[in-house]
Amino acid sequence: MPDTPLKGRVDKWLWHARFFKTRGLAAKLVSGGHLRVNGNRIAKASVMVGAGDTLTFPQAHRIRVIRIEAIGARRGPAPEAQTLYEDLTPPEEKIPKTAQIERKGRPTKKDRRTARLLRGSYLD
Repeated sequence: MPDTPLKGRVDKWLWHARFFKTRGLAAKLVSGGHLRVNGNRIAKASVMVGAGDTLTFPQAHRIRVIRIEAIGARRGPAPEAQTLYEDLTPPEEKIPKTAQIERKGRPTKKDRRTARLLRGSYLD
């Protein structure tokens, strides 16, 4: 008899893999219809998932795409939880800061000059 199960509930797996702090939060995400398993939207937290399934869900202002590698038997430490999945989410693009005025209190003379250059001259 294997130590780890072959399939498990999706809400429990999201909790074991430490994507959500509580199982209730994971279940709320699933029941709200915000989770896709292999591209199909699901609405029940009792859906069984196994190794090889792909999960797509929103988390922290971005969309996460996860491939399940294993089903955990317990909610262990973070390094153990990271072995349960492979993250397929593309890395976030870092947007370079453009020349902008930083809004922190009264503008300095340099800030006013920069603003004038960005807007255009008064004489144009």
